[in-house]
Amino acid sequence: MDKSNKPFVLAVVGPTASGKTRLGAELAKEYGGEVVSADSMQIYKGMDIASAKPTKAEMQGIPHHLIGVIDRDTPFSAADYVKMAREVIADILGRGKLPVIVGGTGLYVDSLLNNVQFSEMKSDPDYREKLHALARTQGSEALYAELVRADPAAAESIHMNNTVRVVRALEVIHVTGRLFSELKAESIAEESPYDSLILGLNAADRAVLYERINHRVDEMVRAGLIEEARAVYSEGNLRTAANAIGYKELIPYFEGEMPLDECIDKIKQETRRYAKRQLTWFRRNERIRWIVADDFSKNYEILENSKKAIAKYGRV
Repeated sequence: MDKSNKPFVLAVVGPTASGKTRLGAELAKEYGGEVVSADSMQIYKGMDIASAKPTKAEMQGIPHHLIGVIDRDTPFSAADYVKMAREVIADILGRGKLPVIVGGTGLYVDSLLNNVQFSEMKSDPDYREKLHALARTQGSEALYAELVRADPAAAESIHMNNTVRVVRALEVIHVTGRLFSELKAESIAEESPYDSLILGLNAADRAVLYERINHRVDEMVRAGLIEEARAVYSEGNLRTAANAIGYKELIPYFEGEMPLDECIDKIKQETRRYAKRQLTWFRRNERIRWIVADDFSKNYEILENSKKAIAKYGRV
């Protein structure tokens, strides 16, 4: 398919607290678009504060899709995301609007825009539950060690604390008898159905981004993060929520093992580490056009630089 004949979609990516939500909404407003979230935690219902779901004010009157649409403990994969996102994008395009993909989950963005092919394969719920039980009783380190032994190449591409992906990799190996890394390599994308431009938002000074992260966590606490996390904790089923930064770090506080201020500091530390991992992922993508901000308060400047990049590389 010739590039000029493909539908155009815009994407805004970057680390947490970099301002993706604001920029995505502003660009959608500027070009007559609607936002499609690409966030692996915002897609779940109820996890509003911990996942930093955009508020009504932050949405700026722009429709936002794929936020709070999946029950918290429903298994959900990148393949599921791609299927749902394609349907939403088709609807947006059908109404003559511009799809604006906004999010920090690099796996979702890459799988969608690169047209990664996901093979259909059986699952083994009992084996999966066994792995989750191992993580609960012996910790994520023990679970990750299983993946290191089974498929070192896969382990290199998955963070130890990403229990969902570690479990999925081990389950695939168990079900298929093949290495997860081999199957992933075979999913090399066919030609993408979209002509896309990816804008990446980042800070010129990493310390500025980290300070924004610390401030955001403080704001989340004031907005009711502790109460939200306690409500989820009281349900007794943390399989999905335990992977959300802002929940798992508070468990020691709920169980009387650590003071609250130390847990909040841990949330800030883990969020900074997550931002670093996001940047590592996105920097591997040479297609991203980076918008580097020396001052995140200069929203107009960030928007204008983004519009210049769109005028140069995009089709809107």
